Amino acid sequence: MKSFDYTITDEIGIHARPAGILAKKAKEYASRITITKGGKTAEAQKLMAVMSLGVKKGETVTVSAEGEDEEKAAADMETFFKENL
Repeated sequence: MKSFDYTITDEIGIHARPAGILAKKAKEYASRITITKGGKTAEAQKLMAVMSLGVKKGETVTVSAEGEDEEKAAADMETFFKENL
């Protein structure tokens, strides 16, 4: 399993638009990608689950990838978070 922590810099946090883009991006990988905040975990591929975390600007999330392409998935997701969130 590969994981990284990221502090959200987007003014609105993970709201509908970026959550949708995030879910679409996560579906590109065979690995299971999860986002954890404050003890709650959501599968990144599921839009409503990601939004239910209620991540706001300044909060830190842990993103994990586990599976056959976890190295690439984790690296790509970290880049995605830096560019979009």
